[in-house]
Amino acid sequence: MNTELKEAVSRIQMEDYNYPLPDDRIAKYPLPCRSDSKLLVYRGGSPFQTRHFRDLPEELDSDMLLVFNNTKVIQARLMFQKKTGGWVEIFCLEPERPSDYQLMFAQTGVCVWKCLVGNLKKWKEGVLQLTREYQGAPLTLTAERLSSYGNTHDIKFSWDREQVTWGEVIETFGELPIPPYLKRRSEESDKKTYQTVYSKIKGSVAAPTAGLHFTPEVLEQVAAKGVETAYLTLHVGAGTFQPVKTEAIGGHDMHTEVIAVPCEVIEKLLAHEGRVVAVGTTSVRTLESLYYIGCHLKAGQENLSVSQWEPYETDPQVTTADALHAILDYLERQGTQVLHARTQIIIAPGYRFHVVRGIVTNFHQPKSTLLLLLAAYVGDVWRDMYDYALREGYRSLSYGDSSLLLR
Repeated sequence: MNTELKEAVSRIQMEDYNYPLPDDRIAKYPLPCRSDSKLLVYRGGSPFQTRHFRDLPEELDSDMLLVFNNTKVIQARLMFQKKTGGWVEIFCLEPERPSDYQLMFAQTGVCVWKCLVGNLKKWKEGVLQLTREYQGAPLTLTAERLSSYGNTHDIKFSWDREQVTWGEVIETFGELPIPPYLKRRSEESDKKTYQTVYSKIKGSVAAPTAGLHFTPEVLEQVAAKGVETAYLTLHVGAGTFQPVKTEAIGGHDMHTEVIAVPCEVIEKLLAHEGRVVAVGTTSVRTLESLYYIGCHLKAGQENLSVSQWEPYETDPQVTTADALHAILDYLERQGTQVLHARTQIIIAPGYRFHVVRGIVTNFHQPKSTLLLLLAAYVGDVWRDMYDYALREGYRSLSYGDSSLLLR
């Protein structure tokens, strides 16, 4: 038990990770061409360089492995109007019954989601209903509150055309949940621009925004360079927007997210050990969580989840290769090709990286856990980097510019 490290990390003051971010530097919309965004290139100890994202393939080495999160953002925000005229917003967080994402989106007739509810005081009892036209006929969606756990609620949804799947229902009734700091309602264009071009697996309520800069042409150039690619899945939860409200990070509870990593990805990680570049903080958190899951399995514990403080409480003394092989052995015993797990990992200064050796990431909010992750990777130079970006006119947050960070 490494209590000294955990205590040191938990005492990190969020004010030390504050910086001035003028509102006009927050990109409200993306550029017309994704890859025209600026790219800050930083190789440990070298001066910052400004390039464009379309130049990314030139900055990568041919023996690298680029790892993407292929999650797809769902239209998770549902707006119901009561007969009295008041509005109630239901924000779908994660599937409850069935709990499997794939099964959920194929569900017909009824399902249950864990949700946030806005304007809850307007919904003290009864059901909410909403009717829209779908494929030439009316479709009515009903919401019923079953139970509450703090600020989350189990909501039962039912609809009156049983041949229609939940995936079709939420596409018909839902709105895309763009980040609150954009200070605008979602628009039709966001349905395309707030998805990566390689998004595939439905489940996120926020985009893995580092990937928004990639175009098919950039991906083709990456492949032409000889850089291998791999795709895993972390469904981004609403907690990604949750501000740190405590003075020290130790008082903040990280959100738990579901991850899925195919066997072939783990094999590629082993083949490229020391040359893995993660696209986005969600990919970083997934890849680093694999190490601790592998440590559990190597120790004979079938624990497929990583807690928030585990990296600072334990020192497994297991190599990255041994941890990844332990996962492969477990998957073979289970007769499955995909690892399904959960992670609550927080990566902050003091963290030791086990899998990731490079990061592609956007510019993050002040006093956020994402900024802590960045500082854990580059060290105190993060502040110089952000000062440079502000001076050079970089655009920030989800629709903003990007960076390539290499050690």
